[in-house]
Amino acid sequence: MDDLTKRQKEVLHFIARKILRDFLPPTIREIASQFAFSSTGTVRNYLKTLVTKGYLRVSRHTSRGIELDKAKLFRIPLLGKVIAGSPDVAYEHLEDYVDLGRLLEARDDLFALQIRGDSMIDSGIMPQDVVLVKKQSVCRNGDIVVALVNNEATVKRLRLAQGAVLLEPANRRYKPIRADNIKIIGKVISVIRSYV
Repeated sequence: MDDLTKRQKEVLHFIARKILRDFLPPTIREIASQFAFSSTGTVRNYLKTLVTKGYLRVSRHTSRGIELDKAKLFRIPLLGKVIAGSPDVAYEHLEDYVDLGRLLEARDDLFALQIRGDSMIDSGIMPQDVVLVKKQSVCRNGDIVVALVNNEATVKRLRLAQGAVLLEPANRRYKPIRADNIKIIGKVISVIRSYV
C-alpha cells in the first residue's frame, strides 16, 4: 500500500473493516460522516483513486456497491527464505506474494476457531492459535478436523481404521477418542498465530 496517501489508507481501512466485519459495504454518506468530509464529492474522489489503484471496485447506481479487490488488498510480499536452524546470511528480494485473498474467496465455506488446550501441539497447533476451517462433513484419513462428540467440539486428526473412526490427539498426554456419534463439521486448512 505504499502507493496510497495516509488518508487514502484510512478510507480504505474503514471500508475494509465495514465489509469484513459487518458483511456490508458503507454508503458514500457513511464514509463522508466517518471522516467529516463536507461533501460526497470528496468521497467519490477517494473512491475513484482507490479504484484506479486497484484496491476497490465500485458499481454505479447502487448505494452499497463497493467491493474489495482481494487480489491486491490481501497480498503480502514473500521476500525469501529464512533458516530455522543455524543462522545464515539473509538476502531480501521479492520472490512472490502470499495471497491471503485466496483464503477469503470461499468465505461462505470458512469459519475460524480459537484453540483452547494443548492436545494438538505436536502438529503445531498451540493454545490461543486461530484455525481456519473449511466446512465439510467428509474428510480423508489423516486430515486435521473439527468434530462434534456428544455436542462438544474438538480439533483432532481423523483416523479411519478397520471401519472405526478415531479422533487422534497430537500430544502423548491425551488418548484417542473413539465414539459412535462423531460428526465431522470441517477440515482445518490453516493456522494463524500472533506474537503481538
